Amino acid sequence: QVQLVESGGGLVQAGGSLRLSCTASGRTFGGYTMGWFRHAPGKEREFVAAISWSGGSRYYADSVKGRFTISRDNAKNTVYLQINSLRPEDTAVYYCAACNGCSGSGRYDGTRYGYWGQGTQVTVSS
Repeated sequence: QVQLVESGGGLVQAGGSLRLSCTASGRTFGGYTMGWFRHAPGKEREFVAAISWSGGSRYYADSVKGRFTISRDNAKNTVYLQINSLRPEDTAVYYCAACNGCSGSGRYDGTRYGYWGQGTQVTVSS
């Protein structure tokens, strides 16, 4: 089992920044692909970003490329999502998730992730 706890959400004005954190406990964190997803009211959950177990490969949704940066510190069992140039359409609950063995298109597929955090709310005002 892997337990995930997100933090760092909040209310910010458009153009602002936030850094989300997700700390893992339980099984070895370093072996998992870690992802961030978001779920806005009235919309389906969507992929935001993912990072390989080593941190050497990163993947982003087109809508966040150039604004969001995913990183991880395996020594601290933590994955981060730096969010810059926030827009009102970024408002959502952000979830981190862990996937054992994700590769290829599976990195973008929430159903491949076996462990999820409780989510942290990000609200962007215009």
